[in-house]
Amino acid sequence: MASPMSAGGFLKALKAEGVTVVEVGDWRHHNRNHKGPWGPVHGVMIHHTVTRGSARTVDICRKGYEGLPGPLCHGVVTKDGRVHLVGYGRANHAGLGDDDVLRAVIAERALPRDNEANTDGNRHFYGFECENLGDGEDPWPAAQLEAVERVAAAVCRHHGWTERSVIGHLEWQPGKVDPRGFTMASMRTRIRDRLR
Repeated sequence: MASPMSAGGFLKALKAEGVTVVEVGDWRHHNRNHKGPWGPVHGVMIHHTVTRGSARTVDICRKGYEGLPGPLCHGVVTKDGRVHLVGYGRANHAGLGDDDVLRAVIAERALPRDNEANTDGNRHFYGFECENLGDGEDPWPAAQLEAVERVAAAVCRHHGWTERSVIGHLEWQPGKVDPRGFTMASMRTRIRDRLR
């Protein structure tokens, strides 16, 4: 069980891992904490946005949209490899997911198939949205994939987690397909190698 990093500690961890960070507005205090607790944290969740254009993507992830208020993540990984911090604390990114998956993440063991949505993931996961249409054709530039690797490794390094604490939204919530265009197994291998 881990307490979330402070916002300052989060920023420091990302920079120490070589992440190019863009701070957006008062991201340190932009959250959904009034809707429930933030923490204990157990892992990192990766998403794709189904959007095009970095400025628009960052704006949507910060403000949200009708029916889903922002922030929609903690950081937005744009195609150029920069990470835009849009919120910190509870964020609307994970939604309800499978409690068996959460137990596997906590134990850092192989993930079971997600087959139910009964557990609040917004409380337990750091979330990163990645600018991509999610159609399986929109490219994932090398700089963007490296940034995903670095942000996840930064959080894992701080908490003493392995790559098994990093999951995709598709591994958490039935019906989700993100991130699409690379496999989480390949990303976890990259994160494992970086943590070594």
